Amino acid sequence: MTHLFHGSLVALITPFRNGSLDEAALERMIEWHIKNGTDAIVPAGTTGECPTLTHEEHMRVIQLTAEVAHGRVPVLAGAGSNNPVEAVALSQAAERAGADGVLHVAGYYNRPNQQGLYAHFKMVHEETSLPIIVYNIPGRAVVNVLPETLAKLSELPRIMGVKDATGDLERPWIERQLIKRDDFIWLSGNDSTQVSYNVAGGCGCISVTANIAPALVAKVQRLTAEGKWEEARKQQDRLMELHKLMFKEPSPGPAKYAASLLGLCTEETRLPVLPISDGLRVEIKKAMKDLELI
Repeated sequence: MTHLFHGSLVALITPFRNGSLDEAALERMIEWHIKNGTDAIVPAGTTGECPTLTHEEHMRVIQLTAEVAHGRVPVLAGAGSNNPVEAVALSQAAERAGADGVLHVAGYYNRPNQQGLYAHFKMVHEETSLPIIVYNIPGRAVVNVLPETLAKLSELPRIMGVKDATGDLERPWIERQLIKRDDFIWLSGNDSTQVSYNVAGGCGCISVTANIAPALVAKVQRLTAEGKWEEARKQQDRLMELHKLMFKEPSPGPAKYAASLLGLCTEETRLPVLPISDGLRVEIKKAMKDLELI
């Protein structure tokens, strides 16, 4: 089964210029991603610096992404919040803007228990008609959506899948024993695990590296979908240094610097994320040259 959200889904950076959203750069990036084989766009997520976007900027990023994509690739809009009322409002706005689905992070900072997590996602589910992907990232959110909770959530018809950034490659095997829906999808939230995760039943990766090397990440995903695991492994080997460098300093600083080398946008980030160090700039430039990206 080919799912709406599969393959290489770029966790899109949000371009800024002089402190403001750079709409022209955003449009260029989306066209560039479509040209280079990206399978879906994920705007206004963590890599898109959603914590420091105003609500107006957040919705403009989603609206512009949907307008430029224009149905050529699906748009999975970041709409998460630790406040379920805000999560509902963002989801409804994303739906009006033309998104095809919404990505919802677990309730960070509040530290809800499993029952609270379920109630949070259920409330969002009841207030929107878009497909929902649960974003499980305990390293940032502190809380962990346990397999049993995800299985219970999967009984809600519009909870369509999970973005798994736990780094636990046993997790999809366990979850697949509990979730019997054949339309539920597993997406890796870590570039470095994308091949291994697909072996375990995944069908794609929400990728930071795809901001810089969309064609190569899409190729890895295509090879896994075709069952060409040896070839996929070789391509992943080539990408591993770049995957690691994207998180050597706080994200999306490294990705934005790399994007600036490609002429896609400025390297401007918003506090508290700072420009990357001179040493990391050298490493990123070398890795990109090795991959013939620049």
